[in-house]
Amino acid sequence: MRFRRWRLVAVVCLVLCALTACSTAQAPSRAPHPSPVSDVHAFDRFYDQKLVWGDCAPYATNGQSQDAFRTPGVECARLTVPLDYARPQGQTITVGVLRHKASDQTDKIGSLVMNPGGPGGSGMEAAAHLVQRVSGNAIGLRFDLVGFDPRGVGASQPRVHCLTDAERDAERQNDLGDGTSPGSAAAWAAQAKDFAGKCVQRTGADVLANVGTRDVVKDLDVLRAALGEKKLNYLGYSYGTQIGYSYAEAFPANVRTLLLDGAIDPSESQADSLVGQGNGFNRAFGMFAAECAKHAGCAIGQDPSRATQTFTDLISPLRNNPAPAGGGRKLSYDDAMTALVEAMYSQQSWPLLNSGLNLLRAGDGSVLMKLADGYYDRGADGRYSSLQDAYYAVRCVDNPRVTDPGAVEAIHQRMLTAAPFLGGGRPDEGEPDVCGAWPAASTSQPHHPTVPGLPPPLVISSTNDPVTPYQAGVNLAGDMGGGLLTYDGAQHTAFLHGNQCVDVNGLAYLVDGTLPPPGTRCPT
Repeated sequence: MRFRRWRLVAVVCLVLCALTACSTAQAPSRAPHPSPVSDVHAFDRFYDQKLVWGDCAPYATNGQSQDAFRTPGVECARLTVPLDYARPQGQTITVGVLRHKASDQTDKIGSLVMNPGGPGGSGMEAAAHLVQRVSGNAIGLRFDLVGFDPRGVGASQPRVHCLTDAERDAERQNDLGDGTSPGSAAAWAAQAKDFAGKCVQRTGADVLANVGTRDVVKDLDVLRAALGEKKLNYLGYSYGTQIGYSYAEAFPANVRTLLLDGAIDPSESQADSLVGQGNGFNRAFGMFAAECAKHAGCAIGQDPSRATQTFTDLISPLRNNPAPAGGGRKLSYDDAMTALVEAMYSQQSWPLLNSGLNLLRAGDGSVLMKLADGYYDRGADGRYSSLQDAYYAVRCVDNPRVTDPGAVEAIHQRMLTAAPFLGGGRPDEGEPDVCGAWPAASTSQPHHPTVPGLPPPLVISSTNDPVTPYQAGVNLAGDMGGGLLTYDGAQHTAFLHGNQCVDVNGLAYLVDGTLPPPGTRCPT
């Protein structure tokens, strides 16, 4: 599991209304220096740069981005930033940026910068996918929609790179067990050490040391200035909410609006967040089982109380006999669990999951493999995005390391208890193991943010979000002095996913900063 990027779920409808309140864009401000340096002009070359926009095709890194970057009207550029903000005269790197201009340039409010989460999700791809959805509403009419690939991700250079495509495929087939036996625990630890070593070898220790959220928000402020914006308008989903509240802490005077959907609790430890995700996915599985039981042909039966055991019995044979999945590939036990987790992100994926489980019963693993590939961001061409590698690189420097093997195992035991539907597999892909072996020191730690004077953000939280629990949104809104919009639904993130109530409130906030009345709830 991971703080997953915003999901491009199917949409029933979008609000096609343009709200009329406006704001005038102003010249960019000189921000506080991102890091203490002796030369007060050390960052001028970054803040004063002009973006050179052009064709997005050269920015594509795989089949998914190639398709996304064919969206009509999008243009791309590279933003130059320091690799290490403590050494602004040293090595530089680039951040990929995609833009679609507002259709009404005369009444434009400014740029709306968005990030879909992950960590490791491509903001460029996500923004390109959003273009059609926002066409005709307040965002498409009055904002330049901007997506960026955070440092180390996607089109940004250099990109975090740990495993080859072939190595990632092989890892998915490698069943190391649940880690409860000495041999299994040792195998997980060895794989984590090998993974971390390959990340250093193929990415560079200096890049890994400076790839965390601490540095991403500094890049975001440089981007704000390069876009010509005095104040930032920001839309963050899932991990993107962490970028948003971290930016607000670093540059509170440079914020106009922050819409944070699917919030991460900034005060929560890495272990507690993983356990919380386990609880969330387990709750979503129970809801899936209850809904499935109402229909004939439910792959896990008509008795929801037996759903966990039925699912476990169905996928357990895959440990020794992976199922054919087409194209010479085999569906492993871990891939079957990953397919289930992928489907829990949205109720709209539940019918596909049920179909895949029924096909697996007949010996066909192809549908479940497609779901698992979606989770890992593997394209039809067999190429993976940088999502997985960048995920670990960011998570492991954003949180204090846990190196004691006993403490790591205690985290795993808590997670397995929280998510019994996973049938004894490790639901976190070994994150505590990997981060325990990570070569770079942490650059952040859990805390309660305090940002006096910040314009109130809008936090959207779904009551049955399996990834980022509802209470996390409540806590973040309270910490930031913001408004809370509750969505009564079982999916991860809600804004621009087709709920008219959510979209109307979100659009009103972005246009003129109007928060919904306290206690506002949006039904499914």
